[in-house]
Amino acid sequence: MDFVSIRIITADVARLVAFYERITGVQADRATEDFAELRLPHATLAIGSERTVPLFAPGSARPAANSSVIIEFLVDDVDRIHRNLTGFVAEFVKEPTTMPWGNRALLFRDPDGNLVNFFTPVTPEAVARFTPRHAS
Repeated sequence: MDFVSIRIITADVARLVAFYERITGVQADRATEDFAELRLPHATLAIGSERTVPLFAPGSARPAANSSVIIEFLVDDVDRIHRNLTGFVAEFVKEPTTMPWGNRALLFRDPDGNLVNFFTPVTPEAVARFTPRHAS
């Protein structure tokens, strides 16, 4: 099994896609006006219109209703990104902070209210967790 993507359901695909393109620097592939994907090296962030929900199961998902998931991105420099996003991101939930597990993290909300975490490993233990393992 391989984890491939996470999908956000939204009432405004264009707005949410533009937001994620700006914060990630990745251009989305737009299959239709109701669906787009931002393909990153290790996972894909899919953004679907609320009009696609009935194709899966009517009423099974609602836009802007998430309060339990944090979308996380590993970045090179959280503090630099925070400076670059200031004035663009409407709500920073937590300014850059070094967490007890060794990541420096920045928590903010996307236009639909979903939590987004940008983090940079800063302690040797945290860096080791995100260093690719090479075969000897």
